[in-house]
Amino acid sequence: MRTILIYGRSKSKKWDYNHHVIPPISSSSTFRLDTAKRGAQGFAEFAHHHNGSKIESKAPIYIYDRLGEPNKELLEEHLAAAEGGGCAVTFSTGMAAVSGVLGALTGIGDEIIAHRVLYGCTYSLLTNWYPRYQITTQFLNLTNAPDLRRHITERTRVVYLETPVNPTLELIDIEAVVEVVREANKHRPPARKIYVVIDNTFASPFCQRPLELGADFVVASLTKGICGFGTDMGGVVVGPEWSYDLLMLYRKDFGGVLAAKSAWPILVYGISSLAVRMKEQIRNATQIAEFLENDSRIGRVQYPGLASFPQRELAQKQMRDYDGAFAPGSVLYFVLRGKTPRMRRDRGETFINYLARHAYSITLAVSLGHIRTLIEHPSSMTHSAIPLDQQVVDGIDPGGIRLSIGLENPEDIIRDLTSALDAND
Repeated sequence: MRTILIYGRSKSKKWDYNHHVIPPISSSSTFRLDTAKRGAQGFAEFAHHHNGSKIESKAPIYIYDRLGEPNKELLEEHLAAAEGGGCAVTFSTGMAAVSGVLGALTGIGDEIIAHRVLYGCTYSLLTNWYPRYQITTQFLNLTNAPDLRRHITERTRVVYLETPVNPTLELIDIEAVVEVVREANKHRPPARKIYVVIDNTFASPFCQRPLELGADFVVASLTKGICGFGTDMGGVVVGPEWSYDLLMLYRKDFGGVLAAKSAWPILVYGISSLAVRMKEQIRNATQIAEFLENDSRIGRVQYPGLASFPQRELAQKQMRDYDGAFAPGSVLYFVLRGKTPRMRRDRGETFINYLARHAYSITLAVSLGHIRTLIEHPSSMTHSAIPLDQQVVDGIDPGGIRLSIGLENPEDIIRDLTSALDAND
């Protein structure tokens, strides 16, 4: 698979680039058509591949970037292979991908069951916008998968979760959730099937492949680990082959299309280097997590790679790389000591502010999975859409700090962390 991430499929009809070592970048938003008949054929083929009357040319007929173009379709082939899915459809951002899969699977009167802790913008989507379309959300603790059974209703269409959870790194047993949903689907007509959708951004397909564990769809922000360099935004939905037309129609009509100029670097640099980057970042993250755990000024460290991680057995079961080795990811979450939540929050803010001013190898910035180490304060930044009292209930400590480990020398990162801890005493 590490080789496939570089080469993709041995042959692709998306673009005949056999004489290019690297696929060239496509810079055209619209494409010349030889005849009106060819244009009509292209429109007839768009999103009509799996309806029982398949019509498809020997080579794709490109018409307009929003419908499709070579760079992102080559990238989609790579991403489908990386996640083990039947198809992949890219979007302009991770949130466009989340909106795309949920919008394609739900309608007026439907219900989504989601884990109690989600990325702040996903939480906002489900609580501020979907109620306007009479799509409601139940927020549950999905770490207790059997409890899901009694909350499924006739209106339920999607079970949505992140694992590892952003930002606490709590894990959810994918196979256990899938089994509950599978049992529920036995008593439902196909048109009312419940789908399991998992945000795999934190792990990346290198560390975890939810489709192999029974999930129906995977969504991810390409901006994070898959891009890896902090240069381009993107999102992807990977799922069964039948969903391709549905997702493409949604993307066409709602317009969240990944630009060719963003697809190209993710294809050429990002996904091809994912495996080698993640291996090194996991090594660094493990060393830094162990350092933090052994510092008396740190109250708690959450990292699946630590022996003390509460869900260590589950982490070792479902977080595996392509060779079967344990792959706990490159993100960790820690809390400085403090008797009260307010004290921990103040200490965390002081700690982060010091790093922002003085650190060389740690950058105060949102996002994750980059070659540079990034630090942020979820309570006031990425998860600020969640009310503070709800954050506490859901396990997001007001003083919690999220640290995404990059490719720097780990001793340099530890030196910066030590300096900030010393200044915070």
